[in-house]
Amino acid sequence: MNKFSDEQFIQRKTLRNGGKMGVLRFNYHSEVLGMYTDITVTYPTGRYTCGVTDGSESGLPGSGVKKRAYVPGMKLPTVYMLHGGGEDDTVFQRMSRLEYYAEQNGVMTVTPQVNDSFFLDTRYGIRYFTYLTEELPVLIRSLFASSGAREDNYVVGMAMGGNGALQLAMRRPDLYAACVDLSGGIGCTIDTDNLVSQLNSIGHLPKFQGAFGEAAGIPGSEYDLAVYAKRNKEEGIEVPQLFLAVGKEDFIRDVVRKDRDALLRLGYQITYEEPEGYAHDWDFWDVYLKKTFDEWLPITGRRKGGSAE
Repeated sequence: MNKFSDEQFIQRKTLRNGGKMGVLRFNYHSEVLGMYTDITVTYPTGRYTCGVTDGSESGLPGSGVKKRAYVPGMKLPTVYMLHGGGEDDTVFQRMSRLEYYAEQNGVMTVTPQVNDSFFLDTRYGIRYFTYLTEELPVLIRSLFASSGAREDNYVVGMAMGGNGALQLAMRRPDLYAACVDLSGGIGCTIDTDNLVSQLNSIGHLPKFQGAFGEAAGIPGSEYDLAVYAKRNKEEGIEVPQLFLAVGKEDFIRDVVRKDRDALLRLGYQITYEEPEGYAHDWDFWDVYLKKTFDEWLPITGRRKGGSAE
C-alpha cells in the first residue's frame, strides 16, 4: 500500500532539493539530572534572511522570493518533541520529515534525550519530569530565540513520547497551548487501571519497574494522571488543546482508546483519529507529524515567521 500521495512525494523531493533547517545537537551538564545529556534543536533558516538581499538578481533557484527577516528580539514558536522508547533525541531527524514541516510553519523544535524514563521523576532517582518542565525551557529560551509565551509552546510525542506529552499537558498545563499524543500507550495514562495492569503484567522489566515502582503504589501517586485530569476539571484550569491519534492496526490501539474514553468521561474536548491501514511505525507517525504541524498545532503567526516579544 502506497501511503504517500503525489503531493507528498513532491514535498519529499522539495525537501531534498531545498529544505533548509539549522540543526544543532548539543551536550551539556544538567543540574537537575546530575549528568550530561543531549538535546537536538532545529531552527528555520531556509526561509529567513538577515535583510541584506533577497537574491533577486542572482538567477538562482528561489531567487526573487521575499523571505522573512531575522529581527533582533524576535521569538519563535517552539515545539517540544518527545521520542519513543528505545530511541534518542535524533530519531525525528533520522526517521521523519520533521525539519521540513517545522520550516514550512516557521517554528523551532526541541527534542530532549530522556532514555527510557517515561518522562518521570523516576523511582530510581533521576528527575526527568522536573528537567523537562523547569530546567529545559529556561535553557532553550536563554540560548535560542524561543518564545516564552504559553500560546507559542506545544508538546508532541510518539509511542512512549505520546504518553509523555499527555503527562506534561495534564501536570503542567500552564506551559503548553497544545498537546499531540501519537500512539501513546505504554507509561502514564489517564486510565489508572490500565497503568496498574501494565505494571502487573510487564512490571518485571527493570526499566519499567525502576521508573514507576510497584503497581500497588500507583493510584493517587504523582504517576496517576487521572488525579491531575480530575483536578484540572474541578478547579477550572485551562489545559492544552488535546489531539490523540493511533493507527487502527497498531497493537497499542485499545490502550489509546482507554485514554480517549477516560478523557471524554471527564468532560474534556479532544480530537481523536484512528486511520485505517496504519500500525505502530514511522509510516503513520510521519503522516501525522505533517498533520500536526500543518493543521493541529495553533501556531502563532503560522507561515509568517517569528514574532517580537
